Amino acid sequence: MKQKIILDVDTGIDDALGIILAVKSGQLDLVGITTVNGNVSLRKATENTCKILDFLQVGEQIPVVCGASEPLLRPLFFEHAVHGEDGLGGALAGVPIYKEPTAGFAPDFIVENVLAHSGEITLIMTGPLTNLALAVKKCPELVQHVKEVIFMGGVVREHGNVTPVAEYNMYVDPEAAKVVFHAGFPQLTLVGLDVTRRVLLNEGHIRELGDTPMGEYVRQSTSDYLHRYFGRNGIYACAMHDPLAVAVALDPKLVTTQKLYVDIETRSELCDGQTVCDFQNRLKKEPNINVCLDVDADAFFARFLGALKA
Repeated sequence: MKQKIILDVDTGIDDALGIILAVKSGQLDLVGITTVNGNVSLRKATENTCKILDFLQVGEQIPVVCGASEPLLRPLFFEHAVHGEDGLGGALAGVPIYKEPTAGFAPDFIVENVLAHSGEITLIMTGPLTNLALAVKKCPELVQHVKEVIFMGGVVREHGNVTPVAEYNMYVDPEAAKVVFHAGFPQLTLVGLDVTRRVLLNEGHIRELGDTPMGEYVRQSTSDYLHRYFGRNGIYACAMHDPLAVAVALDPKLVTTQKLYVDIETRSELCDGQTVCDFQNRLKKEPNINVCLDVDADAFFARFLGALKA
């Protein structure tokens, strides 16, 4: 049987590639895709998600449900400099949208489906954790019915990508992340910058996709992203943040994890959004998160490119 998942996205460039991997892998039963404000507005994230499903010709098969249009407590903070004004780096610009989102509210959709399929659904979160925090607040017992939560976010050993210490998804809504971290999920896996920065899509990978609609889409959507990554890091490539979170659901052996206590800073002028990982058990707290600390990049790209070429 295919693994049931709900994918929660703020569809920018790498979220879109994560959706493509989830669909093209053939291994996942997408119960639905929920959208959240983050890289772009909720409206744009929803439009982009529908566009990607249309591009994959699966628009009629997978419901898309809108969620939170803003963080729990904070003002909006978009990432247009990375993802472009449209969120997809200009790819699919001008392409009409045929798919319509399904009526409903993402946190309710998550609660209803997780309870209806107790112990079967994995939640893959690739945007700020606002929708999941709202779902937990509405239904605290949700945590006992989810198979696993895998979220892309945070950084525990390296530097951030918005501030010196904070990763984008955590910075946008740290209060939501704190709710999720402390909700009591038995299986909660952090796929952070420590590993996503080791899976770098380069020109060679894109050439492997060939002169195909998929190859052209990936080439267009990542073009500015590659240039920006080079300007910041001196490497002409871009990190596959969100596709790695999907890949971990497909094959947990791609990453090495350690269960550790992790919290997040919400009240600091300099460090808001920092994921604080207690490697030496100095806080004497029960470990709450499976933290990804290493990744087999070659195995990831074999799976990722294989799926996209299928």
